[in-house]
Amino acid sequence: MICSIDIDENAASSHYEDFQTIDWQRDIARDRNRHRYIIRSKDNSYCSLLKSTHDAWAGWLCVLMVGILSGFVAGIIDIGAGWMKDLKDGLCPDVFYLNREQCCWSDNSSEFEDSIWSGHCDQWKTWPELLGLSQQHFPIFSYIVSYFFYVFWALFFAFLAASFVRTFAPYACGSGIPEIKTILSGFIIHGYLGSWTLTVKSIGMMLTVAAGLSLGKEGPLVHCSCCIGNIISRFFDKYGKNEAKKREILSAASAAGVSVAFGAPIGGVLFSLEEVSYYFPLKTLWRSFFCALIAAFVLRLINPFRNEHLVMFYIDYARPWIFFELIVFVMLGVIGGIIGNIFIKSNLKWCQRRKYTRLGQYPMWEVMSVTLITAMIAFPNPYTRMNSSDLIKLLFSSCGIADETPLCDYYRNYTNVNQHAQIAQAGPGVYTSVAQLFAALIFKLIITIFTFGIKVPAGLFIPSLAMGAIIGRIVGITMEQIAYNYPKWWFFQDACSNLGESCMSPGLYAVVGAAAVLGGVTRMTVSLVVIMFELTGNVNFIVPLMAAIMTSKWVGDALGKQGVYDAHISLNGYPFLDNKEEFPYTTTALDSMRPKLGDLPLAVLTEDTTTVGQLYQLLRSNNHTGFPVVVSEQNQYLVGFVTRHDLNVALNHSRKNDEVFDDSIVYFRNFTADEETRFKQYRTNQSSSALNFRRILDLAPMTVTDQTPMETIIDMFRKLGLRQVLVTHNGLVILLGIITKKDILLHIKECEEIRKVETSFLR
Repeated sequence: MICSIDIDENAASSHYEDFQTIDWQRDIARDRNRHRYIIRSKDNSYCSLLKSTHDAWAGWLCVLMVGILSGFVAGIIDIGAGWMKDLKDGLCPDVFYLNREQCCWSDNSSEFEDSIWSGHCDQWKTWPELLGLSQQHFPIFSYIVSYFFYVFWALFFAFLAASFVRTFAPYACGSGIPEIKTILSGFIIHGYLGSWTLTVKSIGMMLTVAAGLSLGKEGPLVHCSCCIGNIISRFFDKYGKNEAKKREILSAASAAGVSVAFGAPIGGVLFSLEEVSYYFPLKTLWRSFFCALIAAFVLRLINPFRNEHLVMFYIDYARPWIFFELIVFVMLGVIGGIIGNIFIKSNLKWCQRRKYTRLGQYPMWEVMSVTLITAMIAFPNPYTRMNSSDLIKLLFSSCGIADETPLCDYYRNYTNVNQHAQIAQAGPGVYTSVAQLFAALIFKLIITIFTFGIKVPAGLFIPSLAMGAIIGRIVGITMEQIAYNYPKWWFFQDACSNLGESCMSPGLYAVVGAAAVLGGVTRMTVSLVVIMFELTGNVNFIVPLMAAIMTSKWVGDALGKQGVYDAHISLNGYPFLDNKEEFPYTTTALDSMRPKLGDLPLAVLTEDTTTVGQLYQLLRSNNHTGFPVVVSEQNQYLVGFVTRHDLNVALNHSRKNDEVFDDSIVYFRNFTADEETRFKQYRTNQSSSALNFRRILDLAPMTVTDQTPMETIIDMFRKLGLRQVLVTHNGLVILLGIITKKDILLHIKECEEIRKVETSFLR
């Protein structure tokens, strides 16, 4: 008899093997069919109405839950990281679980803000004070004890973070954004967005930030939010069983991650659109905005920063910028592009060394070594000792020459700039501050190169902002000194009319410098401008930010096309086709398809001569994700395409329900009535049955001719989300080969290598 296999299309197509790419077109078509089925089966019953309503609101409900949980997790991480960070300096003896700021809340209101920035209040005790060593009576021993506890807690926190990652969730290390970009492009990495990864990454972020490593928790928060999105989507069949639809939730989750990282919901949506998302329909834009808004609202309710502002670094500069300063802002953009390119190339070389040498076999030793060096060198310099977020807040402050606030008093005391006369005359206090800033810049640049990529959760946003803020503050101090002492120079445009008054805001230069370096490292543009606007809460300085960020991107692209995340995608060999890159070569499908000359013939199935034994042998002998079906071995006319997973499901189904042997014929076509009658008569005395797998056959696979330009094929893969295309001859249906996304990436690398050889030969 003929067994016509009627398998559940949802079950047959919902699963992909690890490290494979999804079939966007097929998954989207499945979702359309599912939606049509719901509409066709709709009646006036209460159950039908409830089912259709649930399907319509499933997306909004899913992103609502993702936003709530993302804000909640981010709040816990911020609170935990703040407590652990302060633990390196001291403890609140009365209530040990409070950080320094919370411990000092019981001070009276007149001294509260001073106690926050000075770090001294009666309730908070440093480690030397707990051991009975006061700063006044035992300055040397107090310094040594503080140094010891700073290094000890840093090593302890780093050891815990690396141990958790190594033992429970290896995927929890790093930033996660390169992998998120690849996953959103249609790549499958099982376990990367799982519950263990979420748990370990959340705890690891607190530990690494508290350890004082030159890392941030903002980038990994995107990974955590996507883990939440993946977990929540499992409760909705519409998204949990459809990989293409699930990526709509992951896009919204990535927007929520940036929203809770910086308090920037609009910037988060633009970040998801510009930087990480591959498929972003209009409804995903709306849901991403809703998800980011809910996440920011929940974080505001938790209020981990304990202030009236949602943003992380609120600024309020009273002095407007003048037109001449645009030249300086553009110069900061140039510096940011150069610094970003230096960092990317240096970090990439070190990661390659780690990957291809024995260094990568000892991740724990590397983490502990980097932590020890960081802690020992960072402690003597006040700018490197303090947490990076606190450093950025300090550098962003509008503490000019004449500003008198608790924060500015703390800034002057902290940097040895104690007297008004010293600032006005560029005395030793200013020189000491600039020297410490420059030393902090060099240290942070070098140590971040070696830190980004170690086996702990590691973000890059905050270290990049810190380096840029240091550069900007140095330039701002210089401009402030010039304006203070020479206010009549023509390019100040009478803005500095009186001698002895400051008309420059050094904090503004720090903001612009931070955006320039972050733009040079990541190559973000529009989303970065909005993030910086929301990050600082001031709309008056968008033009300086735009000028610096665009200049930074142009300079960075001139020195190297890839940002840090794209560079790490290439380093790890992920199958990612960047939408922003062009293909400049004049090649055709014939140049990139498989099989090439000298390769083994293409593995194909025939429509009516393949046996079950041959099918099993074909599945065991290779790991292809699918196989073309042709008329016969001699007649290579294309019939269709069948996936590996559908074949396995159909074979297992037939094994359970029918008596199937190795010599059973597998058919991929329908029979006429006469053919089926003759076949039944012929098989009456046979012990085995034939199988008809035509239902799992894709009768309209995507095809191109052998002379199709490669840039056209690459655009098809990018815009249609294809898994593979079949190559035919001269517009006929004669099968020649197949092209997958990995084949395209390999072809691009081969073309680049040929161009390099030709260029060197011409030289």
